[in-house]
Amino acid sequence: MKNLFGGFLMALLGGAVSVGIYKYTEPQYLPQQIEEKLEKPTLVNLLATEPDANVDYTTAAELTINGVVHVKTEGIVEYNQQGFDPLRQFFYGDGSFNQKFRQPVKGAGSGVIISEDGYIVTNNHVIEKADQIKITLNNKKTYDAELIGTDPTTDLALLKIEETGLHNITIGNSDKIKVGEWVLAVGNPFNLTSTVTAGIVSAKGRDIDILSGDPFTGSSSIESFIQTDAAVNPGNSGGALVNTRGELIGINAAIKSNTGSFAGYSFAIPANIVRKVVGDLKDFGMVQRAYIGVQIKNINETLAEEIGVEDLNGVYVEKLMEKGSAKDAGIKEGDIIKKVEGIEINSSTELQAKVGEYRPGDKITVELERDGEILKKQVLLKNMEGSTAIIKDSDNKLLKTLGAKFSEVDKEVKKELKLEGGAQVESLFPGKLKSANIGEGFIITKVDKDEVKNVEELLEILSQKKDEGVLLQGVYPNGRKAYYGVGL
Repeated sequence: MKNLFGGFLMALLGGAVSVGIYKYTEPQYLPQQIEEKLEKPTLVNLLATEPDANVDYTTAAELTINGVVHVKTEGIVEYNQQGFDPLRQFFYGDGSFNQKFRQPVKGAGSGVIISEDGYIVTNNHVIEKADQIKITLNNKKTYDAELIGTDPTTDLALLKIEETGLHNITIGNSDKIKVGEWVLAVGNPFNLTSTVTAGIVSAKGRDIDILSGDPFTGSSSIESFIQTDAAVNPGNSGGALVNTRGELIGINAAIKSNTGSFAGYSFAIPANIVRKVVGDLKDFGMVQRAYIGVQIKNINETLAEEIGVEDLNGVYVEKLMEKGSAKDAGIKEGDIIKKVEGIEINSSTELQAKVGEYRPGDKITVELERDGEILKKQVLLKNMEGSTAIIKDSDNKLLKTLGAKFSEVDKEVKKELKLEGGAQVESLFPGKLKSANIGEGFIITKVDKDEVKNVEELLEILSQKKDEGVLLQGVYPNGRKAYYGVGL
């Protein structure tokens, strides 16, 4: 007799994100087993992924279930509808029209209490369209939540409710989790509060290409998900992924499914990234992104043969950014990065995620291979402006308005152009500068009559001229002077 055993169904909330079709193999009951020592034959039914009998799942559940909350949102979505009016066509020669509509929307998801005084982490996609956010605890008490900050590049958001003495979940070290380790997913699928499911870590460092970078600053998304087969469904987004000790090791965020429902695998944001992001949002109102300043390639057999190595582990440094942290630390093109802070690096996503755990100004140890020799380099991480300074939330908003990334002017360029200072437009994104036809490389030397010595001074001057029009004076590296009027 053979019984087929189905798989778990899993998905994610208001943001349950379907990312493709993934075929899974159904575990089966084992055939009947006959023990010679037994007087009568017995049927022994075992799951292919049977839990370890020595693991106490009840303790982990008890430690976490009161630390997971129900997140409910309300908001208004605006959209355009195109149409055609024959009467309009007859009288005016153009029958096409656009009509704006406003549609109320509601959503629901999960969140994790990370401090006893009311800080809660969830997914950005759970709350991104919300005008009102309510939090319901496991004891059924409901609170209005304040949005502290968001980070779309990691799909995380930080909320706050006015309450103390809450049951918070301890954030663990996601670097220490192992493939095959048992985990619990805690959340509110289908509005079924306080639901716990179990599974194993089936992979680490997954890049499933569902998050977008920031088009205004050029910050790229960070995807290095923990993959599990613990069953999650719509409403689990923002909920907890915990180990058997009840420590938070991830925030559930996405599924791989062709239906939007559980089909075998879910993906969680590693706790080490969560810890850093929510800490930044709490302290600064925005994430302080650190950059190592390298362009890398994953090593495959073709590249390994091309560069003359047999080991496929590590990532290949293809290019170094000018004035970047890696170049300053003595890392060279052609080096192979093996480890960061003792953690093995085997893909670009793993490197990005590991660096993403640190702030500008932090030093990290990078272990690399060069000409068959293992070297260690101390790397001082920088922000996107090429400095170790903390970027203020007001500066970040200004940069988004401008749609530009700035850098300090190279000493040789200053000498050649006879400049005492300035701030150079390193790259452009949708924003005021691009609309004014300013090109990349332009060096801003004056704002109206105010001299600009560096990037920090430029941002300070512009922040004082909010809601005004300014005249930007400067020069391009080829010596061409230019003037641009920009409205702020």
